[in-house]
Amino acid sequence: MTPKEKAIELFEMFIAHTRVFHEGIGWVNYEDSTKTCALICVDEIILALNNTWAMNAYDYWEQVKEEIEKL
Repeated sequence: MTPKEKAIELFEMFIAHTRVFHEGIGWVNYEDSTKTCALICVDEIILALNNTWAMNAYDYWEQVKEEIEKL
């Protein structure tokens, strides 16, 4: 799936949750809110990936330290 396709998929997942009913107007989609929700989701994924990488790097360097101490 391309990044554009994933962006559209996330947008479509959130649009139903940002829809509001107004008397006289009917259902209104708040696309700015939809984009904000999707961006928060993606930011959290990126943060989790960064934290995972950092933890893996930390563990790696702790193991290197232990191996140096064994020398």
